[in-house]
Amino acid sequence: MADELILIDAYSQIFRAFYAIRQLTNSRGEPTNAVFVFTRLLLGIQKEYPTSRGAMLFDCGKVEFRMKLNPEYKANRPPMPEALRTQIPVIRELAEAFGWPLLEEPEYEADDLAAAFARAAEGPVKIISSDKDLAQLVDDRVTMLSPAPRNAGFEERGVAEITAKFQVPPALLIDYLALLGDSSDNIPGVPGIGAKGAAQLLNTYGPASEWLEHPEKLAGTKFEKKLAGAGNILKRNQELIRLRSDLPERFSDLGAVLARREPDWAKIADICRRMELKSILKELPVVPENAPEPDQDDLFSAASAAPAPETAPSPAMEQGELF
Repeated sequence: MADELILIDAYSQIFRAFYAIRQLTNSRGEPTNAVFVFTRLLLGIQKEYPTSRGAMLFDCGKVEFRMKLNPEYKANRPPMPEALRTQIPVIRELAEAFGWPLLEEPEYEADDLAAAFARAAEGPVKIISSDKDLAQLVDDRVTMLSPAPRNAGFEERGVAEITAKFQVPPALLIDYLALLGDSSDNIPGVPGIGAKGAAQLLNTYGPASEWLEHPEKLAGTKFEKKLAGAGNILKRNQELIRLRSDLPERFSDLGAVLARREPDWAKIADICRRMELKSILKELPVVPENAPEPDQDDLFSAASAAPAPETAPSPAMEQGELF
């Protein structure tokens, strides 16, 4: 069996890291909170999932086909905070030092790349993300990993966990989200349909395709009037929410593209010293002899003990996008 594939939804975890701990800076006044928490995340992944296959996936600007479907798609999201933007180059440098391929592709969001790789790769796939859109990929081979509260590793979510969360199985999640819409992506849903009603509708009457093609199935039900004339909204929302599964041609050599390198612990230590993440140095399996000893009252040591919330709210990632 192929070694399990680990896919990281980069910005999902970067934003979470930024909002988990606030107002950490080094002696030069540079913000370091996202770098600190993200490094801890990478250490945790390396410890629990030291697989030889994986990638960190980044968004690559606006996706034209979704903008054509809805010109207001994600228009409600504010710019990335400057305090986070300045940390992105260091985060990318650290991720590469940990041996992760950093992948992005025009006309693909990170979620789309995750879908394409998950469908093309052999063997088990684990996706590290808090984005509910990715839950549509979960099946008997694909699971999601979410960092657990209080730095307690990761919570794995398979078909049973996703079904318990949304009250519909992953196979019906596109229809479920299309009915509800998504405020974080600026996708309006069907008026009068909430989470409970959407789950009841799909579990009772089947996938949306069945009752959109045969509306008589809903005759006399409480859903008949609510869904009258909603076909175009639903179909558009399905196309917005459904992830691409076609693999970009330049990534066709999966063995090479998804090959992880061993972490360069010396480089990681150098970056941590440069950013003054002293307590992180204590956690590295290899620390150069000239590394400074962290002080007992080191600010970062105290910060590392503070529990990071399981889902960190942010202007760019509203609570509705997380689970």
